Amino acid sequence: MKRIVECVPNISEGRDKTKIQAIASVVETVPGVMLLDIDPGASTNRTVITFAGEPEAVTEAAFLLIKKAQELIDMRTHKGEHPRQGATDVCPIVPVSGVSLAECAEWAHRLGERVGRELGIPGYFYEAAAKTEERRNLANCRKGEYEALDKITSAAWKPDFGPDQVTEGVKRSGITTIGARDFLVAYNVNLNTTSTRRANAIAFDIREAGRTLREGDPVTGKPVLDASGEPVRIPGTLKAVKGIGWYIEEYGIAQLSLNLTNIHITPVHVAFEEACAKAAERGIRVTGSELVGLIPLQCMLDAADHFLRKQQRSLGISESEKIKIAVKSLGLDDLAPFKPEEKIIEYLIAKKMGVQDRLVQMNLIRFAEETASESPAPGGGSISAYVGALGASLGAMVANLSSHKRGWDDRWEEFSEWAEKGLYFQRELLRLVDEDTRAFNRIMEAFALPKGTEDEKKSRAAAIEAASKYAMEIPFATAELSLQSMEVMRAMVEQGNPNSITDAGVGALCARTAVLGAVMNVRVNAQGIKDKTFADSLAQRASALEQQAEKLEAAIRATIASHIGGA
Repeated sequence: MKRIVECVPNISEGRDKTKIQAIASVVETVPGVMLLDIDPGASTNRTVITFAGEPEAVTEAAFLLIKKAQELIDMRTHKGEHPRQGATDVCPIVPVSGVSLAECAEWAHRLGERVGRELGIPGYFYEAAAKTEERRNLANCRKGEYEALDKITSAAWKPDFGPDQVTEGVKRSGITTIGARDFLVAYNVNLNTTSTRRANAIAFDIREAGRTLREGDPVTGKPVLDASGEPVRIPGTLKAVKGIGWYIEEYGIAQLSLNLTNIHITPVHVAFEEACAKAAERGIRVTGSELVGLIPLQCMLDAADHFLRKQQRSLGISESEKIKIAVKSLGLDDLAPFKPEEKIIEYLIAKKMGVQDRLVQMNLIRFAEETASESPAPGGGSISAYVGALGASLGAMVANLSSHKRGWDDRWEEFSEWAEKGLYFQRELLRLVDEDTRAFNRIMEAFALPKGTEDEKKSRAAAIEAASKYAMEIPFATAELSLQSMEVMRAMVEQGNPNSITDAGVGALCARTAVLGAVMNVRVNAQGIKDKTFADSLAQRASALEQQAEKLEAAIRATIASHIGGA
């Protein structure tokens, strides 16, 4: 899975468009970082900037943004409705895919330490990056706001990074709070009512904070107080959810406005199902929902899996089909068309960066034409990976057909697991289609390096050796995955829908071809490697894969022959 994090710094400028643009634009000077959104607020005098990419690049972009904000924003003259204490007031790093919250906290620490060391800005770490429990809450870190700047000189609020004295530079920059938090999904649920009061009642049923316990009438009654004089609360049913009800003039309906602050605790589909249940208890029907902002791909896939399980259907279907299931099940197209490429953060990043996997995005005719062209790539390695992907696809297809076969309803989970395995091999092998071509190109780039001096010759030779090793490793991975995928086809030949036994057989033939073709490429690329221990070891392991593939293919063909005849 591609490693992606989101960064959402809030800067203390919401009125000067020139300054805002100058600050936001620095993030795109870092290769691989995508500026996703700029949301200024005049009354708050604050702008929320959103960008994403791989952790290293995003952390570098965040540093440059904080530096530019320090140059252009003077906190000594700042006024606004939103609480604030720094030019870059807060800067959270948020995991999107392939990165844990704990890793984001580590990146936040690196960023903060660099901000303190190089820019002389004091600050605190909050939420998952907090060094103490008291500083986990952002409101605690920002208590007193900019006007309490001298708190950094106290022992209790000594900064986690940067100076602990109020210099002229600190007066200008203020305090920056850097943290790591989970992805927050802003999610609205549509109701078939215009009543804000009833929508609020449902929101209070659901949200973690619940509602205040009152004497007599639950709305107008006197609040019940605890021993310390604080109102007693009736908690809602969902953790990590904030919410209210409101009426939207634009749509002419009431909605539940929910913030899902930890999608691992309460995913989108759980919030939707609970909203449906609580609305029904009050005689109200949920008609759909809408996303405000972006959502991680995994949230959509998890929602699709949830609804597929409820239908006792195979989970081993394509990603695009799962997105359709999620959209329809959650009613995300109730108010307006849902465009995955604009609402799913990974898709939006890919769209902005341009498609990197050039070959697998081609249609069949274009791919065949590109292969037949005078260019040496794509070559046998890429084609082997693609043939392997086709084989795995056939295995997944037979598993899905078996899962859906009349009379086999009690076996749907068994076949769903096989289909998911088939789809895993398909995805990995498709990735290797382009990766094999990139590996070939790396060799060509290494050979093109200058060789005028002894140092240049050494660097060039090292680059050629490294690229040649990589060009062995990629087809070896293709062979290994293709062999593993044959277990899916064997299972489907032996246990799957008998009407599709030959489809699984063709899948096995494709996988075996992929193994043999990839092994050829391992051997040919071994010839240019000077490290013979490495080359010989990998070539021997590849030969073992080849033998296993041929043996497994023969066994599968024999099973098929026993059913349909033939040698």
